[in-house]
Amino acid sequence: MLILLAVIVRQIPLISIPFNWLESYFHEISHGLAALLTGGSIVQIELFTNGAGLCTTRGGANFVISFMGYAGATLWGWGIYKLAGAHKKIAQYFSYFILIVLTSSVVFWVRDLLTFIIVAILISMFVFLVKMQTLKYLQVLLQFMGVIILLNSLFSPMHLLDGRSMGDGAALSQMTFVPEIIWVAIWCALALLACFNLAKGRAKYD
Repeated sequence: MLILLAVIVRQIPLISIPFNWLESYFHEISHGLAALLTGGSIVQIELFTNGAGLCTTRGGANFVISFMGYAGATLWGWGIYKLAGAHKKIAQYFSYFILIVLTSSVVFWVRDLLTFIIVAILISMFVFLVKMQTLKYLQVLLQFMGVIILLNSLFSPMHLLDGRSMGDGAALSQMTFVPEIIWVAIWCALALLACFNLAKGRAKYD
């Protein structure tokens, strides 16, 4: 049911925009976290109104940093859904955690007004969640966010196949000599596996 609702919401122009920003944020923060975990640093995170984004990093393992954008967004979507469904209190605490991550991004890595506004809107979404009195509703809304992030991470890599040789796929192709379309296929396959895992778990629960 949540997957069907997420598919519908993705087709509604105005309503889908904040969720596109959310997937873009998790994509960019995944680049940044990959840089931090491999000995580098985050210089700046930028988000744009069309759902695109940019994470500028310094140092770290370039292969891991480039790969983890789309893969990281998939992991975030899958993890949000799983943790939200595990227990009401876990869903609440995880909402606080995401709120801390978003706020930390503003403090340390946001340098421009547009990104500040977009991240502020995302923060307001999670403030709304953590203030919910009925934790069951928080669980459902958080799971919905996880599903829509996951769906966006499934379709977003396909935009790389535009013939311009720009983006993470092109960067990985230059590093490894593996064609960009292969990296796109890998990212899409990871997202499909995550979707299948969630659907299978839901069917077993039902």
